Amino acid sequence: MDLLLVEDNSRISEFMVKGLQENNFSVTLAVNGVEARQLITSKEWSLIILDIMLPDIDGIELLQYTRFKKINTPILVVSALGDPEDKIKALNYGADDYLSKPFHFGELVARINALTRRSRSENTHASTLLECKGIQLNVTEHLVYKEGALIHLTLQEFKLLQLLMENLDKVLSRTEIINSVWGLDYESNTNIVDVYISYLRNKIEDKSKAKIIETVQGRGYIIRSK
Repeated sequence: MDLLLVEDNSRISEFMVKGLQENNFSVTLAVNGVEARQLITSKEWSLIILDIMLPDIDGIELLQYTRFKKINTPILVVSALGDPEDKIKALNYGADDYLSKPFHFGELVARINALTRRSRSENTHASTLLECKGIQLNVTEHLVYKEGALIHLTLQEFKLLQLLMENLDKVLSRTEIINSVWGLDYESNTNIVDVYISYLRNKIEDKSKAKIIETVQGRGYIIRSK
């Protein structure tokens, strides 16, 4: 994991960098707010460890700047300001966690691991949104939108569309579709796939535009990403 540490106290930063590297983290140090602001947007960080009291741009301003830029990297504030009001202020401005100095190093590592686990989980959840050609399919919430408008699909129509969108640019045979959507024991010589493809097309396609679901003669169906 790539960590950005923003800390102006050389004694504390040396201790933190050494300890984090010993715990197999890759650490980049910013010693002031100006340097930190440049680094925050330079790449995608796994986590940002941020001091509040900095000599130029303070940590609260950096929090605001980071969230204004729509950067959702987890931010752990580590500060000597330990009053509840300071913690509330930092959390309200976008911090994900707050650790007061002095701290036990094991707690720092535990909080880093907890925040990055949470971030990975949220990213995995977010990946359940499938998008292509104006169609958005939310696997978790079982919703489908066409250019922002809700489309009502039956369960089998939804499963069929999900299968096609999860396999963009891949031709799926009728047998593959039947096995995935209706189950292995479903009658294989039925025209159920063609019927449901027709249902889907009527709901998600415009007759005046190119087809979203294409028929590949003798092979099956495909949704192309482009």
